[in-house]
Amino acid sequence: MRRTPDGSTILVRGARQLLTVRGRGGPRRGAALRELGVIQDGAVLIQDGIIVSLGPSRRVENLSIARHADEIDATGRVVAPGFVDSHTHLVCGPPRLLDYEMRLAGRSYHEIAEAGGGILASVHAVRETPIRRLTLQAQKTLNCCILHGTTTLEAKSGYGLDETGERKALRAVQALNGKPLDLIPTYLGAHAVPPEYAGRADEYIHWMCSYMMPKIRRRRLARFADVHYERGAFSLEQARRYLTAARDLGFLLKIHAQQFSHSGAVRLGVEMGAVSADHLDYSDEEDARLLATSDTIATLLPGAVFHLGLDRYPPARALIEAGAAVALASDYNPGTCPSCNMQIILSLACSQMRMTPAEAFSAATINGAHALRCADYVGSIETGKQADLVMFDVPDYREIPYHFGVNLVAMTMKGGNILYRKEDMTWDED
Repeated sequence: MRRTPDGSTILVRGARQLLTVRGRGGPRRGAALRELGVIQDGAVLIQDGIIVSLGPSRRVENLSIARHADEIDATGRVVAPGFVDSHTHLVCGPPRLLDYEMRLAGRSYHEIAEAGGGILASVHAVRETPIRRLTLQAQKTLNCCILHGTTTLEAKSGYGLDETGERKALRAVQALNGKPLDLIPTYLGAHAVPPEYAGRADEYIHWMCSYMMPKIRRRRLARFADVHYERGAFSLEQARRYLTAARDLGFLLKIHAQQFSHSGAVRLGVEMGAVSADHLDYSDEEDARLLATSDTIATLLPGAVFHLGLDRYPPARALIEAGAAVALASDYNPGTCPSCNMQIILSLACSQMRMTPAEAFSAATINGAHALRCADYVGSIETGKQADLVMFDVPDYREIPYHFGVNLVAMTMKGGNILYRKEDMTWDED
């Protein structure tokens, strides 16, 4: 990482397209999702890691403060806000390769779980792994995020499911926050029923509500609380008890909603005032209406559908046309989406859910920031916000989802610090 010294000024100039995604106070909905605020031949002026001016290059580079700035030439390229990945299971242990082979042999998600795979396989791994190794594994994933243009992400617990394991995961997130990416921690104790509570889900919910969540809140280890409301996880009443306790303790709420069935999780999330309802593969017109008339953001995770080999993607077009605020995220985890590459998520959003490239960009930046309640400082290129920028080695932003599976990032910048620049990479010519 290249750190800029205090008092430094940087001028990013000559961008073929500068995607500002600026304007409006809340998350984008409907036609506003396509408003990227593109500036042709655009420039961004940065001081002490904060954006102080932006606009056409000719105007910005003639500002007195810009005359002695360190210049970054973006000629012929796209410059955009860094991706805000609002749903990841960052601290998750090793890959679940047995799950992968069983799925290729035709076993379902629930059959794999019943055979000892799935979430509980990761629970055993995380419980047995020292925090230092978990932190190193998560750092490796963050390095991959940087290479692919993500600058802010949510990081859930949920693979410990006991006091030691969950605290270990959240402390790993705490240790990595700001080094160099912004991490927003989420407590997902209600991810699954742990083996020691098998058949006693109510007791586990009670333990989390009365003991674990108050302790996490006192120690400020998480900002959000999330629940997996689905067959094989928790019931409607259990999910409501968990979310009510979390809300009363001051957590912001999220909900894993309707990934494998129409469970009514969307209605519960809206009723509880959840900041986001995530997955939504089995949402319908009524769910779209509920989300459109609420402040709950519909966070879609097409990478999980793709990796599981399923054919039912979230109904993005119906949600957008109803007026719901739609975000895109990776769902990075070892079981259903072992990829943190948000460029692929944009490709899937366009090809499989029929979102336009502009809608996908807004959903993966400013709406992702709203889904994490951090849109006041990230998610768009605007004066006063952090200089979290990504430069893509293409002349038109539509090429980014078009070239699926290809990393087009030429530079990633976080708070004015260059974390990755392709031209600095060396190649063995022999």
